[in-house]
Formats: sequence, structure tokens, C-alpha cells
Amino acid sequence: MKAITQSLAIPAERSWLAVYADLFKARLTSLVLLTTMVGFYIGLRGRVDWVLLMHTLVGTGLVACGGSALNQFLERDHDARMRRTRDRPLPSGRLQPQTVLVVGALCGLAGVGYLAAAVNVMTSLVGAATFVLYVFIYTPLKRVTWLNTAVGAIPGALPPVIGWTAARGELGVEALALFGIQALWQLPHFLAIAWIYRDEYAKAGFKMLPGVDPEGRRTSRQALGNALALWLVSLCPFWLHLAGGVYCAGALILGGSFVWFAIQFARDLSVHRARGLFYASILYLPLMLAVMVLDKAGH
Repeated sequence: MKAITQSLAIPAERSWLAVYADLFKARLTSLVLLTTMVGFYIGLRGRVDWVLLMHTLVGTGLVACGGSALNQFLERDHDARMRRTRDRPLPSGRLQPQTVLVVGALCGLAGVGYLAAAVNVMTSLVGAATFVLYVFIYTPLKRVTWLNTAVGAIPGALPPVIGWTAARGELGVEALALFGIQALWQLPHFLAIAWIYRDEYAKAGFKMLPGVDPEGRRTSRQALGNALALWLVSLCPFWLHLAGGVYCAGALILGGSFVWFAIQFARDLSVHRARGLFYASILYLPLMLAVMVLDKAGH
């Protein structure tokens, strides 16, 4: 029996590639790169500069990987208390804290420097803001206030702005529209996750809205309110002549569908409805971005 207990305490063998994919949050980083590419393409005037796009993705990827690594470094003790995160590289013992600290810091600094050298200074500044907000503001706030979700939506919505500034070399109201779509999308998405895992978040010491809202009324109102706001803001690319009528129709249909799932969650505060809202959010964003890219207006 003792031998069995000891064997269970030993983390399962995994390749170094799989371990670092977990450390760098490969799925999240893929989303960051996808939204960066969309921002770059929508911001382009003329033909695609593939070399510039590659430099933008390399620098942004380094910033995202560094941020993810340092996030896990700072949250390693809390991650160990949650079933969904306890198999990450640090809680499982596959990587040591010193290694993660060095790797995360080097990736983040290298990414910001790379963007400055290979893309432009404006893009580097947006990348640096993303890194600092995510690691040093959002991450510690998760243990202080449930408002961390709103704060975390800011760095989460900056990748398309990185892409835009890489293509244009400047900010503008159009970049703010892309930012607004991504920021508002994140709130129902993360509120659904927080409701599903509310007990685990509370046990780990994270301050999420469902933890101070056990009946779920504020959680559901915020999810629905932000879904409605997203529906409106998603029309901005059409109004700003970034995309055409097909995009407008797609934004109306997809936004309306997303609102419907938020309404169902508000009516029935169950894990089942929260999962429905979560999966709707997973489908919404890539479909919206795809329609935007396919119906990009000439400008």
C-alpha cells in the first residue's frame, strides 16, 4: 500500500516539449497569436508583409510565453490546490521555480526587445504594457479582489492592438474597436469559467465574483450585460469601414447567439448553462475574427 501511495505522488513522465507547452499555456498563446494576426491583417494597407508579420508573431509569442511562465511562478502554491491546475509544471514538480523565473523573465524581456528592434517602438510599448499588466497587476489581484477579471481583460485584449500597431505604426480608434471586442468577449467567457469552478477557486484562495456572489445574480447580470455590450461594439468594424456588410450580418447573428446563451445562464444558474455559455464563447471569437478577415474592407 505504501509503495502504491508513493508511486501516485510521482508525476507521470512527460516530454520536455509537453512540459513547456503547459508552462507557456500553448492554447492561450495560440489565441494570442491568432488575434495578433487578425489585428495585423485588418490594419494593413496593401499587400501582406510576411517578414514583418513573422517578426511580430515571434516577439508577441515570446511576450506571451514569458507572461504565462511568470504567472505560474507567482501562482504555483495556489495552483497546487486546484484539481484543474495541480498538474502544471511547478505544482507537479516537473520544473523548479528558479528555472521558471529565469525562463519567464528572459522570454518577456526578449519579446519586448525583439518587437522594438524588428517591428517598431509603438508595438514594443504595447507588448510591454501587456506583459506588465498581466504579470504584475492582474496576477496578484486574483488574490485580492474579484475585480481582477475586469483588469485581466485589458492585457487579454491587447494582442490585436499589437498586430494593428505592427502594421500601421500607430494607434487609432480602429485599434480601440478591436480592443473593445476582445475585452468584452473575455468577461462572459471568464465569468462562466469562474462559476463552473467557483468552489476550486475559493479553495485555492482566488477572489472571483462567484465567491462573493453565491446566488449568482451579479455574476449572471455581468455576463449578460457584457454580452449585450459586445453585441453593440462588434458592429464598430463595420461602422469604421474596416469590414463590409457580410461582417455586419455575421456580427449581428453571432452576437445575438452569444447573448441568447448568456440569457439562458442568467435564467438557470447551473453548471450546465455555464458550460453552454463557455462553449458559445469558444466558438464566437474565432468565427467573428474569420468573418472580419474574409470581409475586410479595402482601405
